[in-house]
Amino acid sequence: MTVTSGGRAYKSYLAAPASATRKPAVILLHSFRGLEQGYRDLVDEMAAAGFVTLALGWQTFEQEPSDVTVKTLVEDGLKYLAARNDVNINAVGLTGFCAGGRYTMLLLPQMKGFKAGVAWYGFPDQGGTAAKPQAPSAFINQLTALMLIIHGTRDQPSPIATIYAYAGKLDAANKKFKLSVYQGEPHSFLLQNSRIADTFASRDARRDMLNYFREYLR
Repeated sequence: MTVTSGGRAYKSYLAAPASATRKPAVILLHSFRGLEQGYRDLVDEMAAAGFVTLALGWQTFEQEPSDVTVKTLVEDGLKYLAARNDVNINAVGLTGFCAGGRYTMLLLPQMKGFKAGVAWYGFPDQGGTAAKPQAPSAFINQLTALMLIIHGTRDQPSPIATIYAYAGKLDAANKKFKLSVYQGEPHSFLLQNSRIADTFASRDARRDMLNYFREYLR
């Protein structure tokens, strides 16, 4: 399917429970490697668990779009979900992986349409460029939604020390969050060879995310 934003049609992927009643929904932001099959499979898995799930193909036109472009796309994704008769628009979550994890950390405080978010191995301090002017950590005081942070201890692109520091700032600001850390896991441990990894960490982290959304998207 496509989501129109900024006059352009973004190639995206959606799956929904086989029910006409209104369900909670989740917007998913893939990693810097694109909308790989593993993310499509995860969307299907989340739909089977009861969530209308929309994976936005944010790299359809640019490998590294600006934060403004991605924010507008996510806003238009929310509008798309609001127009569906099977979505409870008052129970929508946001999740993302790698670059998508950064976008989750960045946008969750700025967009009040989300009740909860799950940031997988994100980059809380990445910013300071023309395309990415501000780091997610700059918006901590604006955060009102609940956040689950998922990370591995051997993540080299996004070292675990930066996540502990980010969690410390969230705690100091009295923000509600949960941090799940997987010992020995590298960056992007959800997938292996573009597919969902058959590992304890991948299975457990997916359960953690689904349970978090079940608890707070009501």
